[in-house]
Amino acid sequence: MHIGFLVSAVETERPKNTTIRLAMQASNLGHTVWLIGLGDVTRTTGGSLLARAHGAPPRTYRDSGVFLEALRGRSAIIQTIAVDQLDVLMLRSNPADDARNQPWAQMMGIMFGRLAAEKGVLVLNNPDGLSHAMNKVYLESFPEEVRPRTLITRDRQAIKQFAKQEAAPIILKPLSGYGGQNVFIVQPGEQANINQMVEAISRDGYVIAQEYLPEAAHGDVRLFVLDGQPLCVKGHYAAFQRIRPEDDIRNNVRAGGRIEKAEITAAMLHTVDLMRPRLEADGMFLVGVDFAGSKVLEINVFSPGGLGSAKQVEGVSFTKTVITRMAKRLANHRT
Repeated sequence: MHIGFLVSAVETERPKNTTIRLAMQASNLGHTVWLIGLGDVTRTTGGSLLARAHGAPPRTYRDSGVFLEALRGRSAIIQTIAVDQLDVLMLRSNPADDARNQPWAQMMGIMFGRLAAEKGVLVLNNPDGLSHAMNKVYLESFPEEVRPRTLITRDRQAIKQFAKQEAAPIILKPLSGYGGQNVFIVQPGEQANINQMVEAISRDGYVIAQEYLPEAAHGDVRLFVLDGQPLCVKGHYAAFQRIRPEDDIRNNVRAGGRIEKAEITAAMLHTVDLMRPRLEADGMFLVGVDFAGSKVLEINVFSPGGLGSAKQVEGVSFTKTVITRMAKRLANHRT
């Protein structure tokens, strides 16, 4: 296969990123691999889609840092390619990150993905499906059984009423946030603090008010779902548990959380079963589903990360299975 990985910027990729791990595995399996930044794509006056792409000299790589250096160092193969010559284009940019770091690029991954798909390239995840998942409202399109009770609003009074009805802790967080930023917990009887919290969150848009799931106190679990099925290799699920610091309500690793081995329960697997029809309909090839107990806190469809963490706690690699399944997807795409 000729595989392109479309990232926010080649320069900002890190060795531990899931994108680099997948690209290295694909290269080691003998596929032609290109890393492409959003700023490196051109649509010509004739309608062609070209990209300044980075490739690594073909050899077997054992270390992702060495592989990344080969992609963008002195030995890198840098050339302009026609995107329609790719077999697969994997979209691995994150609009939430781009909105902050390069606002001009926020929608470009989806746009270039659509253009490539029109030329017959297999694009993963499906760009039309991704367009429905630009923020956390996407979770509300899944069965009510799988998700916490949620209110999305900018109305402080509506949030206060929600908190009163819950008569239990609630979580407040931004609709389009990432990395655990501006996440607050409101205890019963603490409504006086809601005004300040809503003011801080709503500067950037809508506020999510959500029931607090007690299981989250023990950490949340990220489980990778591949082609609608939990990603599992040799009886090991591609998953890990994130444990919050003692002085923080956020489990996110960026916020100082740590990872441990996760227990994947029958209830979690049942939840994935309930989610599968929508994930398949939206063309979601690889996603990260974040659980608290059997409820889904978030669905990560843009460049979900953590396959390295899953390998660390489970002792097996999951990247080969992803690339192998990609090849099967391509075969079906061509029939």
